[in-house]
Amino acid sequence: MGATIHFLRHGEVFNPEKILYGRQPGWYLSDRGQEMAKSVAQWSKDLDLGAVLASPLQRAQETATPVAQAHGLKIITDDRLIEAANIFEGQKFEMGSGVLKHPKSWRYLTKPWVPSWGEPYEEQVERMLAALFAARDAAGGKDALCVSHQLPIWILRSAVEGRRMMHDPRKRECTLASVTSFHLDDDGLVSGTSYTEPAKHLLPTQ
Repeated sequence: MGATIHFLRHGEVFNPEKILYGRQPGWYLSDRGQEMAKSVAQWSKDLDLGAVLASPLQRAQETATPVAQAHGLKIITDDRLIEAANIFEGQKFEMGSGVLKHPKSWRYLTKPWVPSWGEPYEEQVERMLAALFAARDAAGGKDALCVSHQLPIWILRSAVEGRRMMHDPRKRECTLASVTSFHLDDDGLVSGTSYTEPAKHLLPTQ
């Protein structure tokens, strides 16, 4: 039987200054983010998980912990699940009030199809696919759950579903603590996708 590899976006991060934290260490889940992780762990009890993998970043590890505990598994850290690199990390990134208002930043926005401001989309697809198949193998025929980050998950889904990489970030279907699932056929290859929001009741209203 084909298995399913679930990609879980981490829960809400404590970030009152609205910094683009990217790959910076030390960013941890807010109280609400911790509740999101617990909600996903409860949802996951209906799954037959053989492996739980996570990005090395703290927020992903914290999100993975309740799930791993619910299934009696140890977290496997996979660097390929990390957030996409972005030259603007560590700065405020808001239209009109953040880094984008400075002309010196505009030169990084010239090639959105690459993108010119960070890790190329093609490289994200390559490493996320490798992580997906590594999770498949680690799970030993069962399902697996990988905790990652919004952009890499969305880019992987876009590639599998045949969408172009360049997109409007506001239109990504990948909310906090959401699960994007990749269903494998009997040969272990991706045959379809699905999406769910186990912590929808905890999402910020604005």
